[in-house]
Amino acid sequence: MNESLLRTLTPAVLAVLVRRGADFAAAEDAVQDALVEAVRVWPDDPPRDPKGWLVTAAWRKFLDAVRADTSRRNREVRVDREPVPGPGEAADDTLQLYFLCAHPALTPASAVALTLRAVGGLTTRQIARAYLVPEATMAQRISRAKRTVSDVRFDRPGDVATVLRVLYLVFNEGYSGDVDLAAEAIRLTRHLAAGTRHEEVAGLLALMLLHHARRPARTGADGRLVPLAEQDRGLWDTRLIAEGVGILQAALARDRLGEFQAQAAVAALHADARCAAETDWVQIVEWYDELVRLTGNPVARLNRAVAVGEADGPRAGLTALARLDPSLPRHTAVAAYLHERDGDLATAARLYAEAALSAPSLPERDHLTRQAARLNAELRG
Repeated sequence: MNESLLRTLTPAVLAVLVRRGADFAAAEDAVQDALVEAVRVWPDDPPRDPKGWLVTAAWRKFLDAVRADTSRRNREVRVDREPVPGPGEAADDTLQLYFLCAHPALTPASAVALTLRAVGGLTTRQIARAYLVPEATMAQRISRAKRTVSDVRFDRPGDVATVLRVLYLVFNEGYSGDVDLAAEAIRLTRHLAAGTRHEEVAGLLALMLLHHARRPARTGADGRLVPLAEQDRGLWDTRLIAEGVGILQAALARDRLGEFQAQAAVAALHADARCAAETDWVQIVEWYDELVRLTGNPVARLNRAVAVGEADGPRAGLTALARLDPSLPRHTAVAAYLHERDGDLATAARLYAEAALSAPSLPERDHLTRQAARLNAELRG
């Protein structure tokens, strides 16, 4: 059973049902039922057209549910015809569904959460981690969003800014988490960029390409995480870097700076350095200043503290870090790194070990644990 194929097809199938008149919550339930059926049937009888099979199965599940509910709701459902298996629509159903989920009836935060859950295929826990909120809080937010749109017809799609936020979070989860959605996020952002001259769409696409270019060097042959400073830059995809830089330069030339352009500029400066020692940290601090001005985002402030530590020394970085909330994700890991740079190996080792306990992924936990072990070995020696 090809689970990645099912994950890829799910948004397109959901979009078809919504376009055919199914309310969002019922459509999502029907698609989930169809996926269960596919897991049961496909291993012995794989379809020639997987998407067509899923559309047909999901539509039947939806009709069955509506018919069962007819007497209680006292309404009739008119069905023109049942869709038959066949080639998928030429339109990009997934991207359309991203816009539909960014509905004006929802707050941007709820629209992003709902789209990540229903379209992106992320779990509630993964979305909560991206939002820096408890899982229970996110579950309530998603439930409220479903209730809000359950009886809404999607004739007023949402705005570009919310769609970009969705694509950005999906890319990040696919890039660093346990669900590989990075390539799909890039594809959808390319599609969006081809249809608009929005500077932030271009900025987001540039950011994705520049980060994705480094992907081959992010892990070693043994699967261990390789920090940026230690990566083999010969493994970086120079074609993607050149494309990302070109897109970013064209966007910046329009003089309408946004947060994704600022983040892409930081990534471009990293990509421009032939080695870690040649990184222009002063410019990176300046771009983080712009990003903080634009967003006030605490994670941007945390990254700025790292950049300040590189540009002006670890003591300056620790001073910047002291102004931030210690409960921020990766705050302890940043503190460990800056203390090590400052020569306080005992404190750094303790903080690396502490950071490993709350690491968001196994590779990161392994990396932090090894950092603590390395420093402890030095202290004993």
